[in-house]
Amino acid sequence: MDFLHGRVRVLVGDITEQRVDAIVNAANSSLLGGGGVDGAIHRRGGPAILAACEELRRTRYPDGLPTGQAVITTAGALPARYVIHTVGPVWGREAGREAELLAACYANSLALAVAHGLAVVAFPSISTGAFGYPQAEAAEVASQAISTFLLHEAGTVRLTPDARPLEEVRLVFFSQQAADEFLRHQRFAV
Repeated sequence: MDFLHGRVRVLVGDITEQRVDAIVNAANSSLLGGGGVDGAIHRRGGPAILAACEELRRTRYPDGLPTGQAVITTAGALPARYVIHTVGPVWGREAGREAELLAACYANSLALAVAHGLAVVAFPSISTGAFGYPQAEAAEVASQAISTFLLHEAGTVRLTPDARPLEEVRLVFFSQQAADEFLRHQRFAV
């Protein structure tokens, strides 16, 4: 299903198989791999992703990537060019800031994509797995954050020589049930 005149697509599949400019990784703050989407991306992408993440930890984020922030690395052996790593909020552990932090994951990831001249980005459902964010609430936050960015905030990204508008944002769900739940609760702007 498509939204925002085809700029957002919702589909079911394996995010590690997406042939896009960047896959977004629902990372943990260590950036060193984990379970779920994070583990799958690291396994399929191979050691180049881990090496890039280790370098980020050594040089920029010795205490780990803060929740809501995003960084970009190589995609290693993945069919994508890059991986954008973002740390979603853990439900019930963010002092009521869960929605704000989840929206920041999407906005910061999209801003990195624009700044690096990327046209197509694929997202998993951030924080709805092991981090326990309820799918219905996450659908509302994600769809609103993506809508806001695509319709308004993209023009505020500091442009580099490679910057260009995003052509497509894919929301890739592992199961039809998760995709259906998202579609029932999404709030994309018309």
